[in-house]
Amino acid sequence: MFALRNTSMHNVKTFKQARNFRVEGTCLGSVNLKGRSFLTLKDFNPDEIKHILWMSADLKQRIKHEGQYLPLLQGKSIAMMFEKRSTRTRLSTETGFALLGGHPCFLTSRDIHLGVNESSKDTARVLSSLTDIVLARVYSHSTLEELNQEAYVPIINGLSDLYHPIQILADLLTLQEHYGYLTGLTVSYIGDGTNILHSLMMSLAKLGVNLRIATPKGYEPDATVTQEAMHLAKQFGTELHLFSEPMAAAQGSNVLVTDTWVSMGKEDEKTKRLKDFHGYQVTMQTGSVAAPDWTFLHSLPRKSEEVDDEVFYSPRSLVFPEAENRKWTIMGLIVCILTDYSPQIPKLKF
Repeated sequence: MFALRNTSMHNVKTFKQARNFRVEGTCLGSVNLKGRSFLTLKDFNPDEIKHILWMSADLKQRIKHEGQYLPLLQGKSIAMMFEKRSTRTRLSTETGFALLGGHPCFLTSRDIHLGVNESSKDTARVLSSLTDIVLARVYSHSTLEELNQEAYVPIINGLSDLYHPIQILADLLTLQEHYGYLTGLTVSYIGDGTNILHSLMMSLAKLGVNLRIATPKGYEPDATVTQEAMHLAKQFGTELHLFSEPMAAAQGSNVLVTDTWVSMGKEDEKTKRLKDFHGYQVTMQTGSVAAPDWTFLHSLPRKSEEVDDEVFYSPRSLVFPEAENRKWTIMGLIVCILTDYSPQIPKLKF
């Protein structure tokens, strides 16, 4: 029995070493994401991000538009751990995983108390032995890092205080579908320096997209993330500008983006935040200085103070296709991580 235990732990160690090796880059010049964790887009290069989007578009075309049944995840299961409530993240993952033939398992904070009833280390190891992949929606990004350190199955960030990368995959696919390309677009983010903004900052430059940011004083993005984003903009030859005035940020932009002003856990700051964000509501006046083809994105749920009805329900708003693409992109991501399937449709133009 001792020998069997040693063999088991050796296999775990070997798997983690292999997984960590793949994090550093693609495999022998081709995109190979199998076994990878997905904590932040910071860890993924342009070809890898494009491959995930291509995979997502392929599944959407074959399943939604052609009516094909693709049980690519048959026999596989996912543990979905949620410290924070969710609509789109839960439904997109749960229905998407099941649509591909797999079994999703939803765990709320009542079912699993990370670091309270059981340590994150023990939780990671137990879930690794019972499921093929874990999606965790947590308060602290450090929780994800600890889970990833101890697990020997891939971990997906379903949202943390620092990043929300699966939302950005949906945003990118939505823009690619609408414009037919991404390179050369300019995105203007107007609002709080949230995990949405941080994930945009870690990905847009890699796809040739310029980023203009407007945040009130005291609500700027994380300084370390900003420094890294500046480096990426220089590396990939894109523009990154930070403003304190929304109209300045919106100037000439193709895409206007905002996010919640009062994130979960910050409800006690609502009165102060509404005052501090006065003038940041996205309206048609904001769009008047944008590019003629400007569109609007919001990760939802939306409050009227963030964007008015005229914009939110207008033909320029892509928020509902964006919400649907949460499903196709999480499916595409998981298929990349768990299978050897290759997209059948022509490569997307970026």
